[in-house]
Amino acid sequence: MLATPIPQYVDARHLCRMEDKTQYIFALLGLLASLYFIYWKADPLYNIPAIGPSAPILSYLGAYRYYYHGRQVLREGYRKYKVFRVPMLDRWVVVVSGADMNEELRKLPDTHVSLAQAVNEFIHSKYTVARDITDHPIHTAVIRGPLTRNLNLLFPDVVDEMKTAFPEVMPLPTHDGEWVAISVRNTMACIVSRASNRVFVGLPLCRDPKFLDTLVEYALSVSKARDILNVMPGRVRGIVGNVLPWVKRATRHASVCIQPMVQERLQRLQNTDDDHGDKPHDYLTWLIEETQKVKLSPDFVVQGILASNFSAVHTASNSITHALFNLAAHTQYMQPLREEVEDIIKEHGWTYNAIKEMWKLDSFMRESQRLCGVTGVSLMRKVLLDITLSDGTYIPKGTLVVAASSATHTDKTYYENAEAFVPFRFYDMCTENGTLGTQFVNTSKDYLAFGHGKHACPGRFFVAHELKAMMAYIILHYDVKLEDGALWVWHDIPPPSAKILFRKRQSEVE
Repeated sequence: MLATPIPQYVDARHLCRMEDKTQYIFALLGLLASLYFIYWKADPLYNIPAIGPSAPILSYLGAYRYYYHGRQVLREGYRKYKVFRVPMLDRWVVVVSGADMNEELRKLPDTHVSLAQAVNEFIHSKYTVARDITDHPIHTAVIRGPLTRNLNLLFPDVVDEMKTAFPEVMPLPTHDGEWVAISVRNTMACIVSRASNRVFVGLPLCRDPKFLDTLVEYALSVSKARDILNVMPGRVRGIVGNVLPWVKRATRHASVCIQPMVQERLQRLQNTDDDHGDKPHDYLTWLIEETQKVKLSPDFVVQGILASNFSAVHTASNSITHALFNLAAHTQYMQPLREEVEDIIKEHGWTYNAIKEMWKLDSFMRESQRLCGVTGVSLMRKVLLDITLSDGTYIPKGTLVVAASSATHTDKTYYENAEAFVPFRFYDMCTENGTLGTQFVNTSKDYLAFGHGKHACPGRFFVAHELKAMMAYIILHYDVKLEDGALWVWHDIPPPSAKILFRKRQSEVE
């Protein structure tokens, strides 16, 4: 039986409708692409050179590269431009290059840029550190004020805890010169945590394994929560941040240990006559006094202790890990450092002023920090009002701006043989110029390891002396070297599993 032409006619009409729908879809997609392209071109940051692809969607490839190879990306931009931008998953970050641009960024008034808001957006501190302490950073005021002013009085406690912690945390055989492989980062984090908390919370809590485990969990949770929130869209981030459990759990566990001490200290403060000088002079008391000064609940003290630990322990443990790898890779510098430490300790003992006089060790630590900073950027600022830089670059409100610190530190304009580890570089500068302006704790427009200017890290004086004391102890009591076949590259960040060989010093010094 012959088929009628009607089905063919229907099929033809159906095909026409399908073609029309396809055309509509492609037209709509083209319109959306055009609008997105126009929006991309209209972005105020479009005229700032980008490192990597800057087109929509493709920029995520650049964000991936920056996440895993940030220092290389920053150095590439630094070589090419005075101002450039790098992609993150949720934003572009503007980067300035060179000492002069660093100084310009530092001098921008607080009415136009904000460090606190920049840090909050970089690490989402309201959800990763603590919401209350982000809004009311009582610990910063205490670190900048009474803690730094009283370091000379507090330092003996740091030394005592350090001397107790080293044999307990890393016991080594005393016979036959046996070398033992030590996981440096975790070991140093434990010792730094004990020495720091000897000041923060005192004995016996600074040695309590459960409390120390809580601090480790807290530090890990900050990084873990930050990584999760970094991949969340802006509107979802607050919802997710509020349900993340780790920081809340660490705060609860720390409260069990700290709150009874806070209540006991409050009672002592109420019963103490300031004129008799019986008031405790320690970090916990100063935090409580700061809460009273700004009319906040003593519950803030727990968050202040946790935030202080994250800032001090995280930075210090990474810094001394790098310093030890540099020492193990350049063992020829052990003897001159050992001679300096021995002579000064013999004359002055383990005092705050003795540590200050160890200029070769100071130079070693500063040089290690120059090449092996914790991060590749510094001077983080969020732009609060539209600004135009001296080179004509326009930066709109809401933009995050940073300085390329790691690239600055390896710029031959500022440092001779800039790529090399020269441990006594700054000691020689001090000797030649007769100035102490290049000490470990000093900042400048070409040395940004601790930031620069009035917003430089307030805890750097405490951390620097703590780290120098720990290095001095290691230099006096241990020999170190890299494992056979191991190669230390200064710009690599050692993983937690990275090890150095330690042994008891063959001619022991008490």
